[in-house]
Amino acid sequence: MINKQSLWFVTLFSLILVLGIYYVTIKDGNELMDMAVSSTVEDTNEVVETTDSSILVSLRVQDEEEMLKEMESLQTILLDNEASLQEKNDAYNSLQTLNANKGKEESLEKKIKEKFNLESFIKIKNDQITVTVASKEHNNTLANNIIRAIQEEYDTNMYIVVKFQG
Repeated sequence: MINKQSLWFVTLFSLILVLGIYYVTIKDGNELMDMAVSSTVEDTNEVVETTDSSILVSLRVQDEEEMLKEMESLQTILLDNEASLQEKNDAYNSLQTLNANKGKEESLEKKIKEKFNLESFIKIKNDQITVTVASKEHNNTLANNIIRAIQEEYDTNMYIVVKFQG
């Protein structure tokens, strides 16, 4: 049975996770001021260039939005008085799985950064892992090495896909 203390812990942990990711993506506090000032100036001749890191950031933001929507729907089930005990337990287990996958994704990204010196984005869904690497070099050997490094972290075989952006 899920008690209020556990629900509050999950809710606050989720909030801290989102704020932590936001803090990491904002490099300098002055960027917020620069964005506020630049948004007031209108320029019709804007040219937008996407870089490798901006593609990874956009993937992270999209993933965060999807995760927050899913967490919100699961929390709604947990707080619903008419939901059955089984539905609440399933929702709670799903929330725990989401948080565990998020931590695993971050640790795998860190491992790829340390081992191969590459920026990456990792998405885990069930037994499928999608790795997006910011690299201009599309190398099969590198992809195989990344797959092996990720598979080392799991006891069961995972379906791992490596994509190169750049």
